[in-house]
Amino acid sequence: MASVGLRGGILCAVSLLNTAFVFISGADFIRFISFRAIYHNITGDTTLCQDSIPWSVALQDRSVLGSLLVDLGLLALFIMQHSLLARSPVKQALQSVLGPLNRTAYCFTTALALQIIMRYWRPVTGAPCLWSVRHTPWSIWFPLLCFSLHFLSWAIICSILMLFDYPELLGIKQVYYSFLGLRDPLTYKSPRAQRLLSHLRHPVCLELGVVLWLLPALSLDRLLLAGTLSTYLALAHSLDKQDLGYLCVQLSHKLQLVAEPQQDSDNISDDKEK
Repeated sequence: MASVGLRGGILCAVSLLNTAFVFISGADFIRFISFRAIYHNITGDTTLCQDSIPWSVALQDRSVLGSLLVDLGLLALFIMQHSLLARSPVKQALQSVLGPLNRTAYCFTTALALQIIMRYWRPVTGAPCLWSVRHTPWSIWFPLLCFSLHFLSWAIICSILMLFDYPELLGIKQVYYSFLGLRDPLTYKSPRAQRLLSHLRHPVCLELGVVLWLLPALSLDRLLLAGTLSTYLALAHSLDKQDLGYLCVQLSHKLQLVAEPQQDSDNISDDKEK
């Protein structure tokens, strides 16, 4: 009995530590992919590009090509991790080895891959920007507009993740169910929910598209980042009408649950007034 309790305690500690690492990595990624890029342009001046250098010269520069090659390798590492560990044979093999920590391991390796990208990413400063907003008054207002839309996009992304049962996404619920002697929480979901989750690997494609592309200045390395991740998101997206219908029904139910307490309180206040 003591060994079972010790094992459960270790699993819970590992899961909670992984959750903290994932949240820290997520915050770092938001700063890296969104707000740091806008901060460089918030005054209208940018050091991300060299517009005086012709494209023909920039694309022959070894430093430019070397940086792009390193960045492409980092993106390939992330895509391989994110896709390989999501394949059914690999998931089944890891499940037999890791048990309830399978989802935890997936989230950990995803956060680790993002940390590697952020640490070793090489900006390309020796080439022109594809676009750069530098003329007043847009040199001030457009970065502020980008900041506002990025903030709104990340707020929507976080809200959607909350709706999609984030303890299960992070692997916390799997460990908790195992501690209680229950099966994987996915097995308790309806067939329609399981079908949706098998198709919906990335539920925030539109918002991520805004974050990736809406910037005051688009450098060559940012084009590589935005283009690669956008293509990956598009290829991984496989929703159909049946999935969208199920999503609409579930969203309606959740909105009703949010509205019911307010309706009950209104009814109580009406009764008191009567």
